[in-house]
Amino acid sequence: MYNVKNILIEDPVAKVRFACDVFKCKGACCTLAGGKGAPLLDEELAYIDEAFPIVRTILPREHLETIERYGLYEGFSGSYTTMCYNNHACVFVFYENNIARCAFEKLFLEGKLNWKKPLSCHLFPIRVNHGFAPRLRYERIDECEPALERGENEDIYLTDFLSEPLTRLFGGSWYEQFLRSSQQRRPDFSKSVE
Repeated sequence: MYNVKNILIEDPVAKVRFACDVFKCKGACCTLAGGKGAPLLDEELAYIDEAFPIVRTILPREHLETIERYGLYEGFSGSYTTMCYNNHACVFVFYENNIARCAFEKLFLEGKLNWKKPLSCHLFPIRVNHGFAPRLRYERIDECEPALERGENEDIYLTDFLSEPLTRLFGGSWYEQFLRSSQQRRPDFSKSVE
């Protein structure tokens, strides 16, 4: 484990090669079994409430029925998650060519929303544990095997792949220092500086 400006980082975060391959995984991280959706920050609830009138226009009927019955999210302060359809898919998923996609992200990229998606989704497969100091950890799931293969084949590290959400969370200055510290922990670092 290492520390960058009082943020603890578990070593696998620095060493894993990872780049999403949704054409192979079909957006599996948005449809995992278990009945709990994406973790939400308390302040993200307002973004979801505000965006929902637009987001609802592209959601499947079954997801809208789930939202009507159970709401957009569940939990309590400090522990909210998005609601799930049928204990699997996040209710904010829509399907495009049989791939689970985030409705927030689609509408953000089209310029119809000013919020991309929940931070936990943007950061995945990095999770943030809160305690004495925030701690970043890599969460490995079988559904992301294609991302590990692509990362290995294209030599893309998780730290580079997630530059945008990590900067979104901690800022550009922190990210630059984090990236340097992460690179120094890789087995091939000593060869690259010789």
